[in-house]
Amino acid sequence: MSGAWEAVIGMEVHAQLRTARKLFCGDATSFGAEPNSHVCPVCLGLPGALPTTNGEAVDLAVTTALALDCTIHRTSVWARKNYFYPDLPKGYQITQFERPLATDGKVVFDGETGPAEVRIRRIHMEEDAGKSLHDRFPDGTAVDLNRAGTPLVEIVTEPDLRSPADVRSFLQTLKQILEYMDVSDCNMEEGSLRADANVSLRAAGSEELGVKTEIKNVNSFSGIEKALSLEIERQRQILEAGGSVRQETLLWDDHRGQIRPMRSKEESHDYRYFPEPDLPPLELDEARVRILREGLAELPRARRRRLEEVFDLPSYDAEVLTQTAATADYFERVVSLRPDAKNASNWIMGPVQALMNERGEDASTFAVRPAALAALLGLIDNGTLSQAAAKKVLDVLAAEGGEPEAVVDRLGLAQVRDEGRLEGWVEEVVAEYPEEARRCAEGEVRLVGFFVGQVMRRSGGKADPKRVSELLREKLG
Repeated sequence: MSGAWEAVIGMEVHAQLRTARKLFCGDATSFGAEPNSHVCPVCLGLPGALPTTNGEAVDLAVTTALALDCTIHRTSVWARKNYFYPDLPKGYQITQFERPLATDGKVVFDGETGPAEVRIRRIHMEEDAGKSLHDRFPDGTAVDLNRAGTPLVEIVTEPDLRSPADVRSFLQTLKQILEYMDVSDCNMEEGSLRADANVSLRAAGSEELGVKTEIKNVNSFSGIEKALSLEIERQRQILEAGGSVRQETLLWDDHRGQIRPMRSKEESHDYRYFPEPDLPPLELDEARVRILREGLAELPRARRRRLEEVFDLPSYDAEVLTQTAATADYFERVVSLRPDAKNASNWIMGPVQALMNERGEDASTFAVRPAALAALLGLIDNGTLSQAAAKKVLDVLAAEGGEPEAVVDRLGLAQVRDEGRLEGWVEEVVAEYPEEARRCAEGEVRLVGFFVGQVMRRSGGKADPKRVSELLREKLG
């Protein structure tokens, strides 16, 4: 983008709250059910059906607002957002408008030029619409209303973002916070997390905002970054050619890597908001808010700093280990049982993570629980296992379960530390490579590693490599 222009970007993020039931009725929120199997008169908007608010969803929304450092409003008001679309059975969506649940928060993230902050303008609760299916029938569109009424929070930012890369970083940080708080599973493929971007350009150094467009239908962070880059370039070309950007809503086509117009962008008056007559204002009990505040999980950024300080970990390790709360929990449990933090970190970031990726698991479901990994690391520390043998044991534990010691005994993987056997292998290998032995004795010490490898091969990986190295140095001077 030309230095004459500056991008101004604000985000609207919808997160599905992790509840078993919908926001105003008892229908299930489970994903992937038979179309239109989780519907009732309330979410279908049938005459005489009255909504009642799901208290669990309110608690999760308040937790979200607290985690984002928002001001929680004791009273918020439900409103009807009126529009007509096939997947909106009532002809309106119950949401919050003039008096939302929370305002004035912030998210700190790692931007392109260092730590950055995005202000949160508001957080409000609302119900989701259904879903239009354009690929079920060749000559028509089908409608699945299972999602209708699913509880959401909408997180609206101020236009504080300046680049597509910062948008991606902000969204990754926000997703991580929501997952740490356990308020949403944030599965973008299933629609649990959706983000729309509002973007405009203005002259560099200007405080005046340009005409904005909104990008919708993006289901990945990389897609959002690509879509914004294309839209910023499109607007730049229009402005530099002397044209005017038109306020409109754009759709991202991930398959073609293109954005295309959807409709002119609506303003709030287009929706004819008015207070929901069937629901009283949402009144929050101060004691309940206090309990939720006191029960907040440690935020990922704070946990990362704590791992660095308490366990003396490199910042890279701390960042990797805190990508998910489950991984951080796993690490801290291992270290509580085997207090060598760096070694535990190396194993979790390396062999453990590789196995989890291979098996499609995470730290909360991985078959090798922290106690078993700690016991395995203990067998390395006391000389029972080599690193290579320990990785074999880890593979077996992941596939079959059990205790490390039992697996070691069953597979005969314990290191040989008997001096007589070790000396015998050393003698045999040195005799087999006399030229290398001479060069090593004359000062080419790097050949010690070669001899250690030969002894390990001869012993089937069972020799204690540390003691083998010592014996070789003694023998070869």
